[in-house]
Amino acid sequence: MKRKNFLKNVAAAIPALWISPSKMFGQPVPPGVLPPGSFSPDWESLQHYQAPDWFRNGKLGIWAHWGAQCQPEHGDWYARGMYEEGSDAYKFHLEKYGHPSKFGFKDVIHEWKAENWDPERLVSLYKKAGARYFVAMANHHDNFDNFNSRYQPWNSTKMGPKKDLIAGWAKAAKNNNLPFGVSIHATHAWTFYEPSQRADKGGPLAGVPYDGKLTNEAGKGAWWEGWDPQALYAQDHVVSPEGDIGKIWDWNKGVTLPSRGYIQKFHRRTLQLIDDYGPDLIYFDDSKLPFWPIDPVGLEIAAYMYNQSLKKHGGKMRAVILGKILEEAQRKALVWDVERGASNRIEPLPWQTDTCIGNWHYDRRIYDHDRYKSAATVIHTLADAVSKNGNLLLNIPVRGDGTIDEKEEKIVAGITAWMTKYGEAIYDTRPWKILGEGPALEGAAEIKAQGFNEGKGKPFTGEDMRFTVKGDVLYAIALGAPVAGKLRIRSLAAGSEYFPGQVGQVSLVGRPQALTFHRDAGGLMVEMPQELSEEFAYAVKITT
Repeated sequence: MKRKNFLKNVAAAIPALWISPSKMFGQPVPPGVLPPGSFSPDWESLQHYQAPDWFRNGKLGIWAHWGAQCQPEHGDWYARGMYEEGSDAYKFHLEKYGHPSKFGFKDVIHEWKAENWDPERLVSLYKKAGARYFVAMANHHDNFDNFNSRYQPWNSTKMGPKKDLIAGWAKAAKNNNLPFGVSIHATHAWTFYEPSQRADKGGPLAGVPYDGKLTNEAGKGAWWEGWDPQALYAQDHVVSPEGDIGKIWDWNKGVTLPSRGYIQKFHRRTLQLIDDYGPDLIYFDDSKLPFWPIDPVGLEIAAYMYNQSLKKHGGKMRAVILGKILEEAQRKALVWDVERGASNRIEPLPWQTDTCIGNWHYDRRIYDHDRYKSAATVIHTLADAVSKNGNLLLNIPVRGDGTIDEKEEKIVAGITAWMTKYGEAIYDTRPWKILGEGPALEGAAEIKAQGFNEGKGKPFTGEDMRFTVKGDVLYAIALGAPVAGKLRIRSLAAGSEYFPGQVGQVSLVGRPQALTFHRDAGGLMVEMPQELSEEFAYAVKITT
C-alpha cells in the first residue's frame, strides 16, 4: 500500500517537475537570458505586437518550399510516405531507389545536389512578378537544415548540395531589396519519421526494419560514416499509436511526447537562424507556436525574434511571425496563417493565406499532366485575400536541381503581366466597408483546421468582384471578363449605404481616360473597353 501511494504521489508531481528546456540548459546565446526589449515569453505580452507596414502593404510574397524532398520530384511528405508500406511514395521509392531498409531518406539527401540553383535569377524573376517579400524553407518535417547549422549536423553545407541555401536566398533577397523570410517545419520530425521505425508486413522483406532506428555504429564503411542517423530521424523513442496523421500531429492527442533534448535542439537551431541570417519573417508550420502547449519554447523564440527586431531597427518593429489555428487573442500576438484557404470575412487584423501552384514539394506528375494552378487562379486568390485584410504567400515548386520548369515560368509571366497592369489596386491598400459582391460569396466554404477551403466554393465569374481602398480611391477588382461588355457594381447603386456620395469618375487602373458610366437603383453600370473580353480579371478605380 505504501509503494502504491508513493507512485501515485510521484505521478501527481510530474507536471510540477517539468522544466522548460531553455531554463534547464540555458539560452544558447549570451548572456543566457532573452535580450532586453518590450516583449516577454507569454501570450499576454506578445499581444502588444503590431504587424509592420512592409507586410501589410506588400500583399504578395513568393515562397521557395524547397528541400531534399524535392529531389525525387514525387510530391509532398516523401520522407514519411516512402516508409508507409503500399503507399504511392513507397511504391515509387521501391522502383527508383530500392527498399527503405537499404536506401532510406538519408540516402535521398546524399543524392540531392542542387547543381543548377541560381537564387539571384529566381528572386529577381519573382520581384518582377510583383512579389514584395520572399520566403525560403529553412527545414521541413524531414529535419534537414538548409543552412550552416551548428546544432544539426545533417545540413546542406555538410552533405547533399554542400551549399548554404538560406545564405544564398537571403543574399538574393537583399540584392532585390525584398524582406526575407524563412519557413520552419522541423518541430514534428519526431512524429513525421515514425513510420521509418517499422518494417514491411508482407512481401520478401517482411519484418526487415527500415533504416529509421539505425545508429552511428552501423555506418562503418558507408557514405554516412560518422554521421549519426538519429540526429536526422530522431527515432530513439516509442512509436506513437498508428492512426490518422491529423490525430498524431497534435501533442495533446496521444502522440509520444518529444524529449527535452529534442526540444532544446530545435530551440538552438531556430535562434541561430535568427541571429545568423536575420530573417524579417518566420513561418512556423505549427498550431499556435512550436511545441505549444507542452512547452513554452515557442513563446521564448517569438519574444526573442520581436526583441531582436526592435533592437536591430532602433525600436521599430519589422518582424513577422506566422502561426496556424490561432484563437482570437493569439491573433494579436502573431499573424494568422491560413493554409490553402481563406477567411470569409474582413479580418480586423492582418492575416495571410499560403498556397501553391502545384504540390508543396516539386511533383513531376503535376508538370506531366498540366495540373498547375493558372495565373488567373493566383490573381483571384490574391484579390480575394487582400479584400479581407490579408496577404498571399505563393509557393512556386523548385526541382531538385534548383530550377523551375517552363510551365511554371509561363505562370509567373502571367502573374507579372497582370500585376504590372493592375497592381495599384493591390499594393498599399486596405479593405473597404464590404469585401465584395457576386455569386461566389453565396457559396463560400468554411475553414477546416489550418484552412483547406481553397477551391471548394463557387467559381469566380465576371459578376464577382473584390473591393480595396487607398485614401479616397475605391478599387473594384472584377474576377472575370466584363459581362456583355459592361461592369455592374450593385454595391454602388444610387442611394447605396456604402457609397452615399456622388461618383465623380471611373477609370481602368493604369489608364487616365475616364470610362462612361451611369448609376441607378440597379447599381453602377460602366462601359468597358472591348479588349477586356479576354481578361481573367481587371480593376477599375472610382473617385468622387
